[in-house]
Amino acid sequence: MAPENNYKTNCAPRTIHPSRFLTTIVLFALCGLSSSAASALDTLPTPAMQTSTVPSPQAPGDLRAMVAAGSLPDLRWPNFADHQADVAKFYAAGGYALAWVDDGQPTAQAKAIIDLFKQASLKGLRPDDYDASLWDGRVAALSQSNPHPADTNLTKFDLALTVCAMRYMSDLHIGRVNPQYFKFGLEMGPTTYDLAELLRTQVIQAKDVGGAVAGVEPRYEGYQRAEIALAEYVKLADHGDGAPLLLPLKSVHPGDIYPGITPLVSRLRQLGDLGPDDGAPADTTVYHGALVDAVKHFQRRHGLGPDGTLGTETVVQLNVPLNERVKQLQFTLERYRWIPPDFPQPPIVVNIPEFKLRTMRRQPAPFLSMRVVVGKAYGHKTPVFADYMRYVIFRPYWNVPMSIQFGELVPKIRRDRDYLAEHGFEVTTSSGTVVTEGTVDDDVLRQLHSGALTIRQKPGPKNALGLVKFIFPNHYNVYLHSTPQLELFLKTRRAFSHGCIRVQDPVALAAWVLRDKPPWSVDKVQAAMNGDQTIQVGLDKPIPVLILYSTAVVEPDGEVRFFRDIYGYDSAMDKALAGAYPYPR
Repeated sequence: MAPENNYKTNCAPRTIHPSRFLTTIVLFALCGLSSSAASALDTLPTPAMQTSTVPSPQAPGDLRAMVAAGSLPDLRWPNFADHQADVAKFYAAGGYALAWVDDGQPTAQAKAIIDLFKQASLKGLRPDDYDASLWDGRVAALSQSNPHPADTNLTKFDLALTVCAMRYMSDLHIGRVNPQYFKFGLEMGPTTYDLAELLRTQVIQAKDVGGAVAGVEPRYEGYQRAEIALAEYVKLADHGDGAPLLLPLKSVHPGDIYPGITPLVSRLRQLGDLGPDDGAPADTTVYHGALVDAVKHFQRRHGLGPDGTLGTETVVQLNVPLNERVKQLQFTLERYRWIPPDFPQPPIVVNIPEFKLRTMRRQPAPFLSMRVVVGKAYGHKTPVFADYMRYVIFRPYWNVPMSIQFGELVPKIRRDRDYLAEHGFEVTTSSGTVVTEGTVDDDVLRQLHSGALTIRQKPGPKNALGLVKFIFPNHYNVYLHSTPQLELFLKTRRAFSHGCIRVQDPVALAAWVLRDKPPWSVDKVQAAMNGDQTIQVGLDKPIPVLILYSTAVVEPDGEVRFFRDIYGYDSAMDKALAGAYPYPR
């Protein structure tokens, strides 16, 4: 995912260290409670709190039991076991006094955070996960009570609001679904934060609740741009999709007759590809003029070849319901929440469905952007993960993976015993000793088939890795590298590799990576790539590399771009979020 196009150093820390509580008391009703929640329930903030033995209307005696139960039937999603320890700690820190009511009525802060629940869709979240549609009734019920609501009603209101607030803030901060649920090599966002402490010290007495809550969101400008775009697309979706475009029997080229000109004009105006001042064709059947330019603009925004031709794929993308575009932007926001809030230095980002590599814009180094080739959708997907680039190898050997040796090369050798020699390969032992770089005899073939011998490709322009590779050691054995197959970068859909990532401009990337090592100018990089030796260059400071997945990206100028869900991860996200709360953690 490359929705973040900038990088800010020294981000404000989000870790809040919990205070040490001074005393404990023995409690009851802890059957089935987790040890962490029980520990929080057993703590009080000061010895003075222990002198109060009679619960007041603001500290109902059954609040502890409700928290200990880990479930509240009044909630849309009654089970709050995933936040039970946080809830217990939150109330223990306040002596089990209610936090969101004053004199029997909701506090200003309670009303403010309820308003945030109602607007959760603008954050890419689902309002009813936080009982958005139920709060007006709950507030009205308290207001209608005379003279004061019953203790039980106050307690349920307060506990429900605490649970919903924690769910909301957690979802804003680290996302709803754990990325490891999708087998992604990402940690679940910045998890070292204290929800209970955050809520108690920064929200329940805040003058600006919205500002306090916003502090937990990702700080990337790309995230903020995606929020703005989401609001725009929600409005568009609310107005409906309009008439679907007619799928042509054959591609429509500029100057051709197309009977669906009127809905095409309407759709392109709706999406902003055809400007309000761009005149629509006077002839409502001929496809030409400003309409062709608008289609090209649409194609560029949707990862299609901008040829201006109304082919099947272009019309299919024009007909995608706006609610689906809303989801794509929502998923972009969710995936931002998985990214750590800061790095030791700006990362290199590869967005798989966009087929693009880019660096961060706001940093001393120049901004870099280039096309990439990623893994095939079937059997060779490029993994989603984060790691650190540590060295660069010029004129590398390619050590052929066993899966490729068994599945591809051994069958080719059977058909042509000189195949390896003709393509620059050599057979080696496990220690790297060369067995043969010529004709493969029966004995060598048997050992290749069993895995006793391995294959590697010698350095040079025919090497599958090209003339340079960028190593960030990982258990996927995936890295960035150049390629002799430059024609692949001319294609719009570039999923052709076995999982590694081929870069369009390896010289520029190598110079960027080695920019802090003065001898390694562009000229020196080119000389190393075209030399006759294999050279490994270590980095003084490892560079973070993020291999991410986002089908929606918002550029700094506000242009929204959408890409196909080539690996089906959007569909998997949609399915994961279709169930009950809590979502897969």
